[in-house]
Amino acid sequence: MAGFVRSARVAVAGCLLPAVLTACAASPGMLPVAAVTSDAPSPATHSVHVVNHGWHTGLVLRAGDVSAAAWPVKADFPEATYVEVGWGDRAYYRAADPGAWLALKAVAWPTPGVLHVVAVDSTLEGFFAFTGISESIEIGVSSAGLQRLLDHLRSGHELDDAGRPMTLGPGLYGHSRFYASRERFHLFKTCNVWVATALQAAGVPVTPAAAITASRLMAQLRPLAQVPHNRPPAATLPQATNDPKRR
Repeated sequence: MAGFVRSARVAVAGCLLPAVLTACAASPGMLPVAAVTSDAPSPATHSVHVVNHGWHTGLVLRAGDVSAAAWPVKADFPEATYVEVGWGDRAYYRAADPGAWLALKAVAWPTPGVLHVVAVDSTLEGFFAFTGISESIEIGVSSAGLQRLLDHLRSGHELDDAGRPMTLGPGLYGHSRFYASRERFHLFKTCNVWVATALQAAGVPVTPAAAITASRLMAQLRPLAQVPHNRPPAATLPQATNDPKRR
């Protein structure tokens, strides 16, 4: 139950309107994991996982593929094996007890965005089980494509007076943090559109405007799927300390 509540909180925080308009969670009995190769003119030398929390999607990058120079927040997670990054409405995502007003405000007009970055220090399978991720698709990108994706992530951060990504406090689970985003959340700029835009920058053939919901984004990627896998075993990861209920 705890995993379901955590997954639902992430999903609604990242994509409020799609959560109201559509129900697109995958079957609880299977966790499809697929490999996709993109950026055809160049060989795929790196992998990026697109993860589906239900209504919310995010990206998981191999930490060894990311330098602090390419994406400065990497320095905040030196022990990570992988790093998950998601995006959504700043007020709702971070609220201890979000209500209907924050949900309505997020979809009624453009609101500040926030990046949620999580250090993964377990296996990916264990992390997927812990967070309640319903689906994962592994995408192959070239070195140039990965660099463009990291450029996209870096440019989306709001910076502090020292020129560093602005930290807004601990994240929702595990070793995680929130970072202020320069981008604004609105009806046509959901977490899934944000993910699709990052993938497009990496050379993945997706259409962000057709990826408002998680189901529509994943549907664009599934036809390229090569290797499906079953749901991984459950795992236990440390909880974030900013939530009293999880201490």
